[in-house]
Amino acid sequence: MGSIDDDTPLLEEGLLQDDEGSEQFTGDGSVNFRREPALKKGTGNWRACPFILGNECCERLAFFGITTNLVTYLTTKFHEGNVSAARNISIWQGTCYLTPIIGAVLADGYWGRYWTIAVFSAVYLIGYYMQGMCTLTLSASLPALKPAECLGSVCPSATPAQYAVLYFGLYLIALGTGGVKACVPSFGADQFDDTDPNERVKKASFFNWYYFSIYLGAIVSCSLIVWIQDNAGWGLGFGIPALFMGLSTISFFIGTHLYRFQKPGGSSYTRMAQVLFASVRKWNLVVPEDSSLLYEMPDKKSTIKGSCKLVHSDNLRCLDRAAIVSDYESKSGDYSNPWRLCTVTQVEELKSLIHMFPIWATGIIFAAVYAQMSTLFVEQGTMMNTCIGSFKLPPASLSIFDVISVVLWVPLYDRIIVPILRKFTGKERGLSMLQRMGIGLFISVLCMLAAAVVEIMRLQLARELDLVDKPVDVPLSVLWQIPQYFFLGAAEVFTFVGQLEFLYDQSPYGMKTLGTALTLLNFSLGNYLSSFILTMVTYFTTLDGKPGWIPDNLNKGHLDYFFLLLAGLSFLNMSLYIVAAKRYKQKKAC
Repeated sequence: MGSIDDDTPLLEEGLLQDDEGSEQFTGDGSVNFRREPALKKGTGNWRACPFILGNECCERLAFFGITTNLVTYLTTKFHEGNVSAARNISIWQGTCYLTPIIGAVLADGYWGRYWTIAVFSAVYLIGYYMQGMCTLTLSASLPALKPAECLGSVCPSATPAQYAVLYFGLYLIALGTGGVKACVPSFGADQFDDTDPNERVKKASFFNWYYFSIYLGAIVSCSLIVWIQDNAGWGLGFGIPALFMGLSTISFFIGTHLYRFQKPGGSSYTRMAQVLFASVRKWNLVVPEDSSLLYEMPDKKSTIKGSCKLVHSDNLRCLDRAAIVSDYESKSGDYSNPWRLCTVTQVEELKSLIHMFPIWATGIIFAAVYAQMSTLFVEQGTMMNTCIGSFKLPPASLSIFDVISVVLWVPLYDRIIVPILRKFTGKERGLSMLQRMGIGLFISVLCMLAAAVVEIMRLQLARELDLVDKPVDVPLSVLWQIPQYFFLGAAEVFTFVGQLEFLYDQSPYGMKTLGTALTLLNFSLGNYLSSFILTMVTYFTTLDGKPGWIPDNLNKGHLDYFFLLLAGLSFLNMSLYIVAAKRYKQKKAC
C-alpha cells in the first residue's frame, strides 16, 4: 500500500518536546475571540481542547442515547418488522450524517467554525433537539401517541398520526446535528498551529482523542441509558440525553476566551462552480505547457481568505483552462471576473477534492458495515440467550464492547503503537494516514466474518433443537457477539480516525470543514446503502413466497448470508482502496 508523502521524517528530538514555540503569535493567521492575532502561549493548543472535547462527549452521549436502542423501540413498541425497522433507522441515520454538509457550507463560507457551532448548538438545544426530544418522550410515554400493546400474537399497527409524531421528532434531531457534527473536529484541529512542528504533531494526536471523547459518551449511552430504556421506561430513557445536550452547549461556550479562530474563506461551492464554468467557457483554448503562464496572484497571498496559494499540478489539465488568460482579458486588463478567469489556487482546490474522491468513496462500504451495529447486530442478539446469571442483558447494550474496543485502542495506538512505529518508519504519525485506513478496512472484513460465524452457530443450534419454526431465542449466549463488536471498534479507530485526519489535512485551506463533513457524509451514504442492500436482498430472497434471509423470525432466515455478503463487499472495497491509495499524491502548498 502506498504511503502519503506528507509524513515527513521524524523531527529532531528537541522539536518534539513540549515547547510552546519561540514566536509570540501563531503563524497560521488565526485570531483570538477579540479578532486580534492569537498568542501562542495564551490560546489554543491542548489548553483549549477540554472544552471542545467535553462538548463532543456530551453531544455524542445524547445522540447515541437515541440511536443505540431505537431498533428495539420500533420493533417492540411500534411493532415494526425487522427489515422495516432496520431500513427506517438506516435512512434516519443517513439523514443525520447528511445535514452536516449544510453546516460545512456556513462554516467555511460565511460564519466560521465557532459561530456555526454556537448557533447550531443553540438551535440544537432550544429549538430542534429539545423539541425533538420532547416529541420522542411524549411518543414513548403517552398511550395515544403509540400503538396499543400486543394481545397474544396480535400486535396493532401504528396509525399514520402516531408515525408522524415519532418521525417528526427524529428528523428534527437529524436537522439539528448539522452544524455541530461538521465543525467540532475541524475547530479542534484549528487550535494547533500547522507552522509549528511541535503543534503539528499534537494535531495528529487530537483526532485520536476526539474519537476517544465520542465513545466516552457512548459508554454511558450503551450501558446506563439502554438499561433505563429497557427497565425504567422509554420516556425517561429518551429524556435524560436532552440534559446532556445542555451540558454539551455550556462546555463549549466556557472555553471561548481560549480558542483560536480561522477566518471563513467564502463559499467553496461557488469557487468550484466558477472553475467548472470558466473551463467550459474556454474549452477551445489550448492549455500552455508552461504553467507559469496560467493566471495567479503576483504576491504570496491567495485571493481566498484564510488560504495560502497552492502549487500547480499536471493532472486534470482540462480544468486549467479556467486559469488561461484569454486575448479579451489581456487586451482589456480586466482579471476581476472569477466566472471568466480563475486563479491556479482556485483550480487546484477543485483538483484536490477530485483526487481525494476515490479514497473518500471507499468509506461508504465501511459505513454500511458500521450501520449493522445498531440494526442487525441488535436483532441477532434478541434471538440469543441474553441472561448472564440472574441478570438479563439488553441486546443493544452489547454495543458497549464496540465502545470499549475504541476506548482501549485510542490510547494504545496514540501512546504505544505510534511512538514505536516512529522509530522504524521515521514518520511523525508512525503510519501514514493511508496505511492506517487500509488496516481498518481489513479489520472490517474480519468483523463481518465474525458476525456470520456466530449466526451460523445460532442457526445450527436452532435446527438441532427444532426451533426453526418458533420465534424464540436460541440457547446460545449473546456474549458470542463480543468479537464482532471488538473488531468493529478496532476498525473504527484505524479507518474513521484515519479518514477524518486525512480529509482535514488534505482538504484545501478554505475547505477544511467541508473535508470533515465528507467523513460524516460517508456515514450518511453508508446508511442509505445499507437500507438499499436490505431492500434488494429482501426483494430477491422472498420471491415465490420464500421467507427470505431476514424474516421476522430469524430462526427461519439466513442472516449469515447477509453478513457474508457484506464481508465480500468489504473485501472488494479494500482491494479498490489499495489501488486508489497507491495512486494518490498529496497536495502541495506554496
